[in-house]
Amino acid sequence: MIVRTALPLVAEHGAAVTTAQVARAAGIGEATVFRVFADKEELLSACVAEALRTDHVLGEIAAIPLEQPLAERLVEVASAMEAYLGRMGRVLGALHASGHRGAGGGRAEVLMTRLRGAAGGPGAPARSDADSSDSGPAMSDREAAQRRTSAAVAELFEPERDSLRLPPETLATIFLAMLFSRTRSAGDDLSPTVEQFVDVFLHGALGGQPR
Repeated sequence: MIVRTALPLVAEHGAAVTTAQVARAAGIGEATVFRVFADKEELLSACVAEALRTDHVLGEIAAIPLEQPLAERLVEVASAMEAYLGRMGRVLGALHASGHRGAGGGRAEVLMTRLRGAAGGPGAPARSDADSSDSGPAMSDREAAQRRTSAAVAELFEPERDSLRLPPETLATIFLAMLFSRTRSAGDDLSPTVEQFVDVFLHGALGGQPR
């Protein structure tokens, strides 16, 4: 509950957020915060971990009815993924902008480069020197999250498997890579809507029947 309350405050204030602000928003005493977390740094680390979690968005994807037309399924998954990436980006971006360099969430600028990896697919950036200190288990966790996300999206293609040009797993990888590119440019004048993005993904750029 404390972390859920702290997340929007961290997204707004970055590392400048105070435990007193969090306590007031949660309707608890500040001492209660310190009974759960050793210090503010530990709370910020918990917020970063929560922002990076994929289980919430995976639950949303799993709840998409397979009876819906494929286009509607893909619009729903795109909207869910973009909301997840947006939440993550706001938290990590605010920490980065406020100069946070502490443990757990300190390398927010490095974590920001992993937004693409969280979306799954081959578009994840190569690891930089700043990533070289990552532990093996942490990398395995990220790779496992990517695989789960890709598998969840692949399930949405299964009802049409017999009419697909590529296997569902391959299409899920392509879809997520394209979706991340759209998310990065969201807000630009030329950025397509989610519906336009899905339509072009399914039907291509050319109108009419192929010759």
